[in-house]
Amino acid sequence: MGFKNEASSSSNSIPRTAHSESAPLLNTHGPITLSSQPKTFANVFIAIVGAGVLGLPYAFKRTGWAAGTVIILAIGVLTYHCMMLLVRTRRRLERDIGFAQIASFGDLGRAVAGPTGRLAVDSMIVLSQAGFCIGYLIFISSTLAQLFPNPKSLYILAVFPFQLALNSIQSLTLLAPLSIFANIVDIVAMGTVIREDVVAGARYWLDLKAFGGPSEILYGFGVAVFSFEGMGMVLPLESEAADKGQFGRTIGLSMGVISFIYVAFGALGYAAFGAETHDIITTNLSGGAVAVAVQVGLCINLFFTFPVMMNPVYEVVERLACGKRYCVWLRWAVVTAVSLVALLVPNFTDFLSLVGSSVCCVLGFVLPASFHLRVFWSEMGRLGVAFDGAIILSGVILAVSGTYTSIMAIFCSVQL
Repeated sequence: MGFKNEASSSSNSIPRTAHSESAPLLNTHGPITLSSQPKTFANVFIAIVGAGVLGLPYAFKRTGWAAGTVIILAIGVLTYHCMMLLVRTRRRLERDIGFAQIASFGDLGRAVAGPTGRLAVDSMIVLSQAGFCIGYLIFISSTLAQLFPNPKSLYILAVFPFQLALNSIQSLTLLAPLSIFANIVDIVAMGTVIREDVVAGARYWLDLKAFGGPSEILYGFGVAVFSFEGMGMVLPLESEAADKGQFGRTIGLSMGVISFIYVAFGALGYAAFGAETHDIITTNLSGGAVAVAVQVGLCINLFFTFPVMMNPVYEVVERLACGKRYCVWLRWAVVTAVSLVALLVPNFTDFLSLVGSSVCCVLGFVLPASFHLRVFWSEMGRLGVAFDGAIILSGVILAVSGTYTSIMAIFCSVQL
């Protein structure tokens, strides 16, 4: 799809703003060191693969191994496509319409749709980041309750005062080195689970179902969308890429590798434990020292990742409520709200599905396709318009139906 030098009619209706006066969700200011293709590949992997992968075997148990495989591959392809829609839209605005540098997803929303677009992106990022942190607390409480039998609520309440202290830190510089630890722990955890799967063998293979019912399929879509969420990182990563012409190929390769890992991890976990597969696959591990160390390591990892993931939330709420000023009481109120929600949700993967269906569908599919459609409307042709429209419609349908299914699953878990 080529760019035209003159602005199209749709472009003329887009508000032309200078660089956003509000701070972007990701810190992209200051000198930028350009990334090679291998580094970009690694950064995409790090940005996407997280604790959500540990819920995939349970999702495969719900959807069936065949349906789970198709869902993972479909969401992987669609996520990649929507990532590239964001890149193309920014390039069009910056190169051909004369916008100043668009540093973040929120900046792009403002450039395309004014304050409403910025608010839409900010709202979804706040909800998704808060949702990730709620999932972290559920994971920590569930894992520790398995290792050291006590009510899950006890562990959430135990970490609460420490999270208040950590989230009061205005600068995250001291916590940055922990990202290396987090990545190592995630990789070790997946490796340990796969080793356990191989040792256990596909003992339940003949009893595995291939396809679940409609509600289970929707549930699986939510978990898959959550697991692939990383849309907010695309534009900063593209800005830092040394060879921007190869960025699409690099990110495509990353998404392909991640999809393969997700399918293998989900299918092997389900095959090893069958109907006994837990919502957090690490709780299926044998009680050896290595398994316990991995589970405790994951809890420590998520404990310190919590304030890092909450930082974009504070950037938005402090900008809107306090004029960008640091406000410890506001941060404490947000941490309290997140902790209260975590107390009410019993199942880790159920909550992943809820966040993936409700928030990540809008952030990952609806908004990128909507922004692309508005910018390229006059030059796309009927097929292109129909394709973007289909992504938007599918995202909305999946968000509504998947949210309902996930909420029903959470209610059923509470009643049990």
